Amino acid sequence: MNEITSVLFFYHLPLTNRIDMYVEGISDLMQMILMFPFSPPDAKEKNLESIKERATNRYFPVFEKVLKQHDQDFLVGNKFSWADVQLMEAILAVEEKVPAVLSGFPQLQVFKTKMSNMPTIKKFLQPGSPRKPPPDAHYVETVLKIFKI
Repeated sequence: MNEITSVLFFYHLPLTNRIDMYVEGISDLMQMILMFPFSPPDAKEKNLESIKERATNRYFPVFEKVLKQHDQDFLVGNKFSWADVQLMEAILAVEEKVPAVLSGFPQLQVFKTKMSNMPTIKKFLQPGSPRKPPPDAHYVETVLKIFKI
């Protein structure tokens, strides 16, 4: 009964509330990814496994289900939103660490393809675009030095 009530409540939330909920969830995953380069060397493998585990068991299944249930191109209201941008960024970031992470998520694969083919996103993903590369050793060293970590 609680599940039915929560599902009915969720779908009656204003669209902006759903967008905010999705963005907050994605932010949790992105925080793990953003902090990964600053992990001590002996913790990197454990942290990478944690990213993979949480992406595949906690975060991506939720978005897979949402996309499958409402059978639309975008997460909320079948309109492009901040939640879609955030999910796309999370997918790309996790794939940089775990290339086959979407293998069990066909809806997310379709979502990624559709998003990647949007003209502005397609242009942004091209080599030479303003997209920042993953942090390298020099960047990590500089940040650790500045923050005295």
